Amino acid sequence: MLSTILITLMIIIAAVLIYAATRPNDFVTARTASIKAAPEAIFPLINDFKRWPEWSPYEKLDPEMKRTLSGTDAGKGAAYAWEGNAKAGKGRMEIVNSVPSSLVSLKLDFEKPFRANNSVDFTLKPSGDTTAVTWAMRGSRPFIAKLMGLFMNFDKLIGKDFEAGLANLKRATER
Repeated sequence: MLSTILITLMIIIAAVLIYAATRPNDFVTARTASIKAAPEAIFPLINDFKRWPEWSPYEKLDPEMKRTLSGTDAGKGAAYAWEGNAKAGKGRMEIVNSVPSSLVSLKLDFEKPFRANNSVDFTLKPSGDTTAVTWAMRGSRPFIAKLMGLFMNFDKLIGKDFEAGLANLKRATER
């Protein structure tokens, strides 16, 4: 009886591991908001790390978080490193591409609570008196992330933060 239970348990564990291995190697999480403001009003808040406290939900994770700005003041070459509590973690991001009023691309490297290297794009597309702002993050998923993804929905987890940040951008720029 015990051997039957152990064999069944091993088969279930093997099936979960095999299924996790078949999951996609890459992920994309993206959210879009329509903001009743010109791209020129929104872009400076994204393109300048000194302005991120005005809208980024991640700025509120740890009031004692250590922040270090380096590189250029804004745009390509501007960098932002942080180290905070367990929620905020530790990492660094750098603007690698900046196209005025239309695109800000970041290289985002996490050290804690886990190591990850991702890319982030903020795209701004005007349409009449509104701007569609999309916040997207892309990266690879190592096996452990694929396995965890079977039990946690990372898109929803990260997506809610993106939605909050876009809502904050909306409040900060709509008049």
